[in-house]
Amino acid sequence: LQKELLKYKQEARNLQGIKDALQQRLIQQDASVLQLKQELLRANMDKEELHNQNVDLQRKVEERNRLLAEYKKELCQKDRHLQQHQTKVDEMLRQLSEASYQQVDLERELEHKEALLAHCMKREAEE
Repeated sequence: LQKELLKYKQEARNLQGIKDALQQRLIQQDASVLQLKQELLRANMDKEELHNQNVDLQRKVEERNRLLAEYKKELCQKDRHLQQHQTKVDEMLRQLSEASYQQVDLERELEHKEALLAHCMKREAEE
C-alpha cells in the first residue's frame, strides 16, 4: 500500500506540475489575448480616427471645389466684361484715330486757306 501510495503521490505531483504548467500557459495566453484585444481596440480607434479625418478632408475638398467653381464662374464673367471693355476701348481708339486724321485734314485745309487768304491779301495790297 505504501508503495502504491508513493506511486500515487508521485503521480499526483506530476499531475500537479502539469496542472501548474498548464495554468501558467493559460495565464500567458490570457495575457496575450488581453494584449491582442488592446491592440485591436487601438487599431479600431485609429481606424475610426482615420475615417473621421477622411470625412473631414472630403468635406474640405468639396468646399474647395465649390469655391473653385464659384471663382471660375466669376473669372468667366470678368473675362466677358474685360472683353466688352476691350471692344469699347478698341472702338474708341478707332474713333480717336479717325478724329485725328480728320483734325490733320482740317488743319491742312486751314493752312491752305490761310495761305490763299494771305496770298489774296498780298495781291490786294499790291493792287
